[in-house]
Order: sequence, then C-alpha cells, then structure tokens
Amino acid sequence: MGMETNAKPSFGEIIKGNKPVLVDFSAEWCGPCKMMPPILKEVKDKMGDKVTILKLDIDRNPAVANAYQIQSVPTLIVFRDGQVKWRQSGVLQAGQIKQVLDGVLSAQ
Repeated sequence: MGMETNAKPSFGEIIKGNKPVLVDFSAEWCGPCKMMPPILKEVKDKMGDKVTILKLDIDRNPAVANAYQIQSVPTLIVFRDGQVKWRQSGVLQAGQIKQVLDGVLSAQ
C-alpha cells in the first residue's frame, strides 16, 4: 500500500456524499458519447457547485461499469448518499438532466 497523500478520492468515496453526483458512463468508440461533454458543461454552468459531474470511461474502469451493469453508452447515473437515484441510457438534453438533478436535490 503506497502512502499517496495526493490520491484522488475513489469512485466509492465520491458518490457517498450528500451532493448529487452525475456520472456519464462513456467510451472512446461511442459516437453519441461525443455529444455529452457540451451538454454536461451546460448543466454544470447552470448548477455550479450543487452537483458533481464525472465522466467515466467504461473501458478504463471495467469494474465500476460491471458493478452498475452498464450495457450501453452513454448511460447517465445520478448518485446521492451512495445510492442510485436515477439512471438513463442515451443522449439527453441539458434541460432534462437539470430537471432530474433539481428533483434529486429537492428530495432531502
């Protein structure tokens, strides 16, 4: 076990928090996935620090992809307190994603 002081928090640690975490499961070879970054940036611009948005490459993180049975990409999952609050496959618009996140935020 290395004593990494600057180690990034693990996926499990990131999704445990009270702040909703939107994870975009994607892959390099997936055409529609390329549409997601500008959409997610728009969501982030609108919502700021209220949410965390992560992009996860399923080929680089197969264990996480398997844990959540990601069958197709892009798949979006919203976590809060370590639990899956919402998931959807396919490309969604920023407005739809923001509605979902607002809903998760308002459900205290």
